[in-house]
Amino acid sequence: MDLTERIHGELETARRRTLGLLEAVPQQDWIRQHSTLMSPLVWDLAHIAHYEELWLVRELTAAPPTDPRFDDVYDAFRHPRAERLALELLGPDEARSFAADVRGRALDVLDRADLDDGPLLHDGFVYGMVAQHEHQHDETMLATLQLRDRPYPVPTPEPAARKPPGDSEVLVPAGTFSLGESAAAWAYDNERPAHDVDVAAFWIDATPVINGAYLAFVEEGGYDDPRWWSPAGWKWRQEVGLTAPQFWHRAPDGSWTVRRFGRTIALDPAEPVQHVCWYEADAYARFRGKRLPTEAEWEKAARWDGTSSRRYPWGDAAPGDEHANLGQRRFGPAPVGSFPEGISGTGCHQMLGDVWEWTASDFGGYPGFRSFPYREYSEVFFGSEYKVLRGGSWATHPVAVRGSFRNWDYPIRRQIFAGFRCARDA
Repeated sequence: MDLTERIHGELETARRRTLGLLEAVPQQDWIRQHSTLMSPLVWDLAHIAHYEELWLVRELTAAPPTDPRFDDVYDAFRHPRAERLALELLGPDEARSFAADVRGRALDVLDRADLDDGPLLHDGFVYGMVAQHEHQHDETMLATLQLRDRPYPVPTPEPAARKPPGDSEVLVPAGTFSLGESAAAWAYDNERPAHDVDVAAFWIDATPVINGAYLAFVEEGGYDDPRWWSPAGWKWRQEVGLTAPQFWHRAPDGSWTVRRFGRTIALDPAEPVQHVCWYEADAYARFRGKRLPTEAEWEKAARWDGTSSRRYPWGDAAPGDEHANLGQRRFGPAPVGSFPEGISGTGCHQMLGDVWEWTASDFGGYPGFRSFPYREYSEVFFGSEYKVLRGGSWATHPVAVRGSFRNWDYPIRRQIFAGFRCARDA
């Protein structure tokens, strides 16, 4: 398959996923605000199309916009999510037509493009950026659908063939490794440049923290004990009344359930915990006498094989179903030990997929960082307000995650599909 064919395929895969997610939702729910934390679903669809027009049509051909007003309405930086329902949005049918029209024009441009003509087109970077952007918004829409108050149809996952991890922690030896990514053609600016980092020896959990372990923190009064919380975390816990991960509920008989896509199911003690904010993850780690790993520690545990940094925990081969729980295969995390073929060189399980993992690190640029192709993807978010998450979740598409991929969010965010694993000094 040549590069143009691959790009066609990736764009089609992303669009099929987007429309497939929306197909099961009545159109009146596309134009509702299911949570002030999230955009109306119809905004996401039209924003995906607008972003594609900006980069794959207007940027590459100097074509005029479909409608100049869209540069305001569908610019993610001009209007907070809570305000977007009040904007003059395209309706569901109009948004679908807009997306289809843009896609047709973008593919016409692609068929004539020289994929070695400058940094934007080199190795199809701009097309990879647009495909990843659409998949990232699909994950955002899944978060919206999880917050929605009506059931969403999800497949019944096949039972996972579990291989329980042999160790609860693994020791990652001290030494230098290459952090970041310079070779992957579709890596984002914040992953670049790869650079050597010296990391002291540390222990890290072999698996993400599971529901059963986190439940002990809940039931032993962890949410009511300020000893385990940072000052900012304790203040936030008191302000919003945190008592357990989002969507957890204690049944009258004392058992615990979780609401998932509008249905109540029993809490699986072997699944990685999700829908916890950074403050909750930090408090749990303190409760266990541990801490959250730094971003460099996390990446070394995920990518280092003793001699070099792999692109993925298992090697350089693209993710397969045997490696990780990605691309909404299960509509939830898989029990730990479900992917023995995806174990990292250091012995860690499920470092890609299942849940995003909070780290101790603030989001910032690597030494030699250069914003490309626009500051608003990464650079405007650099600073102590945002914490780095790593590894992707069950809702992340394989094309939109790597061992070097960096996500970030406010430490109060719980609606995202985030969990964590703990570390400690050696």
